[in-house]
Formats: sequence, C-alpha cells, structure tokens
Amino acid sequence: MTFQRARTDEQRRQRRRQILDTAAAMLAEMPVAKLSLNELSRRVGLAKANVLRYFESREAILLELLDAEVQDWVAELRHLQPAGAGSARERGDGLADHLATSLARRPVLCDLLAAQGAVLEHNISTEVGVRHKHAARQSLDGMVQVVGRHLPELGDDGAAALVESALLMAMTAWQCSRPSEAMLAVYASDPALAAMRVDFTELVRRTTAVTASGLLARQDDRAGPAPAS
Repeated sequence: MTFQRARTDEQRRQRRRQILDTAAAMLAEMPVAKLSLNELSRRVGLAKANVLRYFESREAILLELLDAEVQDWVAELRHLQPAGAGSARERGDGLADHLATSLARRPVLCDLLAAQGAVLEHNISTEVGVRHKHAARQSLDGMVQVVGRHLPELGDDGAAALVESALLMAMTAWQCSRPSEAMLAVYASDPALAAMRVDFTELVRRTTAVTASGLLARQDDRAGPAPAS
C-alpha cells in the first residue's frame, strides 16, 4: 500500500473526513465494541500507522463521531415546538416522549453514549479530552435551552438536572436493552421471563417523565404556598 501524505490543510481535512465517514458507515453495520482500527484502516485504504497520523487512537475517532452525533441530535431537538397548552406535567410527559423516541431512532448515538465513559474516554490525550469536553458542554447547553423552552418552570438548574438524568438513563438503558443471543433465547423460552426484557424507549420515556415531574414538584415546594387572597 502506497501512502501519499496529505500536504495541505485542506488535504488533511479531507483525509480526516474520509476516516470519520468510514467509521460512521461501519457503526451502521456493527456496534462500537466490534469496530477495530485494523478493519477501519483496511476500509479507508491506509495502513493503520497512517490512520494514526490523523487521529491518535481509535477512541479519538469515535469521540469525534460522538460529538458530531450529539450536535446533530440537539439540532433536531431545537426544531421541536413547545406545546402551547397543557399543564407543566403534560408538557414534561410530551418532552420525555420526544427525547426517548428521537434517541431510539439514533442507535449509533446511543451506542456511542453507552461506551463513552468506559471506553471512548480512555486511550486519549489531554488535548483530545479537552476538545471533546468543550464540545459536550456546548451540546449540553443547547439541550438545557431546549428543555427550558418546554418547561420554563424548571429554571436553568432544573433543566440541567433533567438533561443529565435523561442522558445517564439512556446510557444505561441502551446497554441493558441489547441482550446477548443467549439471553434472547432465554426470553423466547418463557413469556414470564420475556416480560423482564428492557424496552429502551419505554424506560427512557418513563424515567425522564418521572424525573421531570419530581423536579417540578421540588420547584413548587421551594416557591411555597400561594398567598391567601
């Protein structure tokens, strides 16, 4: 394999884009755990050592993909129009439903989120980590703004708490909702056991709605009783 070094900034950007696009296409076929640097290099058409000229590790590639996936999801959420009517609880339930269903439509994002802490944030330099956390902070700020538009009663702190809880539940629920072949056979063997299988969308929807209701109740408690007329 003959390696031709990218000599201009534009050529380097194109080479990085090629690597990222190839990794994204692979994640549509396989989970994060199965994506190897060797196979990625083969599909890109470069030796592994040459791929590492553009990204310091497999994890650095996947972190950049995660940041892009989250940004794309937040852009989608920004287009969701708040319900003009309904109680705060009803609006919270509607928002929880949209967060859960929109995540379920993005399996690559869910898989990357589930692998973030245990896999993707390892084997990277401080520079890559700082860049990733700045991107994550920007996306989280965007999500807090979205929640604030739907549930202004929560305030910034409450909206941030709801976003944090929803994301953490999505990370856990995704792992628990992807059973092994052995467990699929277990669920198929007995309807009583099948009822124990985790439904990702329903779990994220329910827990996010309950969290929103709890946060709203705490806001009401802080506000105190309404003054007597």
